[in-house]
Amino acid sequence: MDTTLRDGEQTSGVSFAAGEKLQVAKLLLEELKVDRIEIASARVSEGEREGAKKIMSWAKEEGYLDRIEILGFVDNNLSLAWIEEVGGKVINLLCKGSLKHCESQLRKTPEEHIYDIQQVIRQATKMGITVNVYLEDWSNGMRRSPEYVYQIIAGIKDEGVNRFMLPDTLGILNPDESGQFCSDMLQRFPDQNFDFHAHNDYDLATANVYSAIKAGINCIHATLNGLGERAGNVPLSSVVGVVNDHLREHELAINEKKLFQISKIVESFSGIRIPENKPLIGEFVFTQTSGIHADGDNKDNLYHNELKPERFNRKHSYALGKLAGKASIKKNLEELGIELDVPSMKKLTKKINELGDKKEVVTKEDLPYIIADVLKSQQIKQRIKIKNYALSVAEGLRSVATLRIEIDGKEYEETASGDGQYDAFMNALWRIYDDLGKPYPTLTDYNVTIPPGGRTDALCHTTITWKFKSKQFKTNGLDSDQAIAAIKATIKMLNVIENGL
Repeated sequence: MDTTLRDGEQTSGVSFAAGEKLQVAKLLLEELKVDRIEIASARVSEGEREGAKKIMSWAKEEGYLDRIEILGFVDNNLSLAWIEEVGGKVINLLCKGSLKHCESQLRKTPEEHIYDIQQVIRQATKMGITVNVYLEDWSNGMRRSPEYVYQIIAGIKDEGVNRFMLPDTLGILNPDESGQFCSDMLQRFPDQNFDFHAHNDYDLATANVYSAIKAGINCIHATLNGLGERAGNVPLSSVVGVVNDHLREHELAINEKKLFQISKIVESFSGIRIPENKPLIGEFVFTQTSGIHADGDNKDNLYHNELKPERFNRKHSYALGKLAGKASIKKNLEELGIELDVPSMKKLTKKINELGDKKEVVTKEDLPYIIADVLKSQQIKQRIKIKNYALSVAEGLRSVATLRIEIDGKEYEETASGDGQYDAFMNALWRIYDDLGKPYPTLTDYNVTIPPGGRTDALCHTTITWKFKSKQFKTNGLDSDQAIAAIKATIKMLNVIENGL
């Protein structure tokens, strides 16, 4: 069960618009093929209501209503009324899973809490709404008040609860406890269905999921990119890897090939970047950096494991930096269709290692420029050059850029405004391209890295990802001014395209 749209939205600073929620819901159910999704918390906000209505309207047409769930509360049926109004058919009822929460937060006895839960379940049954029960703080309950946990489940299990959800609300469990506590639930209540809901405060969420499944739990809650409060929830990608490769006796319907693509969409909607080394979905997790690893791969894929990038619609790559050897560089040159003799390769390798020592990032698309510089050759022709440009910014006014460029020896000039200096520059550039009828790429990602320390003269490293004719590639620019660094990356991009690389 994916709870990106409910628990994942509790990530600090994350709020999905109604249209974004609908888009993610469609991707989760239709493309990624998760079994169920949790999309909202009842009575939270008008935006939450609007998003839930949009999703439920679509789900009704597509036959997904029983697979879409909403968190609700023991609140004299106010949550049930809210869920009914938006068209929902499943409530995930938040109940107290530890004695401390019951007595300190609700100020009630276990018996009083059980009675209140029973009333909500009975009303939900009358309304035709399926009830799952969250036992909030269940992990602390099992550590400190297990008899209370047993009492709550025993008191409501015959009321028609579909599934009991076992959350490690504060992310406190270790794998031994997760397995032990889940096994205890299954042995004491063999006729009930249980879900496990892991948080990642000790970075043990994936290991805890592994133990829960080994104990017999047959449903796991997860979020895309590990979004969630504090340290987040267990990432859906990690669950996919663990189940498919380490727990193969279990079946998982997730479409692996869609995982990276949809994770990137959620990255864009949430504004929370995926760490570059995050398993399965990070930018560099299928990138070999060491030259000896590239050499081993050349000989017999010695440094590959079962997490093959093709499973996730991705590819292996070989980093270019201070650790790059001839094998790494050769693999990148092969993709560009460039061959070098042995002396030239030695010179190129030395130059790339030197750049890496200076912490400069080298991409595959940079290679022709480095070759031209090192070998003093014409491996890449500078068909497009910037002759002059002027950028202006003023308080309360749109930025303006005037640009003069040379294309194959002929000069062109244009002026345009934009939302910022770089946007104005690009608008002027694309006006020239439009007048010439020349195709140009779309910018798909823009990342600026500034060294820490607060220096205003520090170098900005700008990496821009472009898409052109179904091909995606990156170019870099380095300058103390962010806009100029972006312009340098853009000119590299234009010549990459002009030279058909």
